[in-house]
Amino acid sequence: MRILTRRSLRWNIFKDNNYARSGTLKRFIRKGIPSDRRVTVWMMTSGAEKMKNDSPFTYQELKRKISNRGLIETIQIDLPRTFPDNIYFTNHEYLPQQLFNVLATFAHQNSEVGYCQGLNYIAGLLLLATKSEEASFWLLKILVEKLLPKYYVPSMSGLLTDLDVLNALVLKLEPDIHQHAHNIGMPWALGATKWFICLYSEVLPTETVLRIWDCLFYEGSKIIFRVAITLIKLHKEKILETTELGELIACFKDMRSHENVINCHQFMNVSF
Repeated sequence: MRILTRRSLRWNIFKDNNYARSGTLKRFIRKGIPSDRRVTVWMMTSGAEKMKNDSPFTYQELKRKISNRGLIETIQIDLPRTFPDNIYFTNHEYLPQQLFNVLATFAHQNSEVGYCQGLNYIAGLLLLATKSEEASFWLLKILVEKLLPKYYVPSMSGLLTDLDVLNALVLKLEPDIHQHAHNIGMPWALGATKWFICLYSEVLPTETVLRIWDCLFYEGSKIIFRVAITLIKLHKEKILETTELGELIACFKDMRSHENVINCHQFMNVSF
């Protein structure tokens, strides 16, 4: 406890200058943001705080504008599917309603995206991490509109472009894995779409995901590729042992077991 308290206090040096970008701040973020500082650091470093301050409408005003019955029904269908095995989510008295509020408000004010499956997992984990409906809304908005543009539009053009980038990275860094996937007939969209669309929130341990998001909000989308390549390298032997498409896809869906994935500190050290 003393170590955690002392570590949290060291973050005061960044608070005094509004978390201005620096090599020191980047290094601290990669080591993990203390949980009591996380929401503030995410808001400040991602641009979400500025977006909130520049908006002509407050979150509460935007929330009162929800009216699209079709979107409301679609979101309500997905609520029970969000982290169904997470007792902190399913047993919480207010979280499902807060999740609906965040998703419906975002969908109403961004007609290009509306609601896309995967956003429920991102918004759900944002709520668990920040304990703030308002902060979760602005962080979701900055992610979808600025950090990951065109990921969640109907064409998913941004996502498809990044999957092509991943394909090129694997070819360069792990050519034997790339050839193995090609021989089996697995397009990278099948193996990695869930990783990218949910920002790993549905496929990795929660604490590991939060550490990834610490870097994502500061460094941008390049962290998504770092994590993908790290996962592929850590599970190289398991991947190369697969002999058919279903087996390989199942391997990509279950990458929680490696000790370096379970231990978030080790995972981030390996990633960088």
